[in-house]
Amino acid sequence: MSDIELDRTDLRILAELQRDGRLSNQELADRVSLSPSPCLRRVRRLEEKGFIKKYVALIDAEKVGLGLLAYVSIRLNKHSGSSHAPISDFARDVQLWPEVVECYAMSGDMDYLLRIQVADLAHFSRFAMDTLMRHPTVVDMKSFFALQQIKETTELRI
Repeated sequence: MSDIELDRTDLRILAELQRDGRLSNQELADRVSLSPSPCLRRVRRLEEKGFIKKYVALIDAEKVGLGLLAYVSIRLNKHSGSSHAPISDFARDVQLWPEVVECYAMSGDMDYLLRIQVADLAHFSRFAMDTLMRHPTVVDMKSFFALQQIKETTELRI
């Protein structure tokens, strides 16, 4: 938890930046009813305290040739002969796979949930067969393919 409290103005700044991270300081200040200098100080403080992690451009995956979105659940062998720490081995190795755009440790029947963005089914098949299923800690893998996007947002309701 952070050592600063967020007031109504901080929350408005965060909400505006989530909608458009390219706002100029002047535009942001106008939207949250501040003058530019105090607005910039607040933004800098929110960045320094980690409330704002980074600024990014969201790319249309299909337009750059990555039209297949898959979610993959992974179960690991907790007692892999090659290592005493299969969970940390998998977590380390997943960092090297560009096909995996998100990875979460999960509760329940799976150990990890991966979001994989690739060009097509052939690319997914190669990645699944040559990388995921050959990983020494993986004992089970289930794939789910996105058929249609219903909602996408990067905004957190705060």
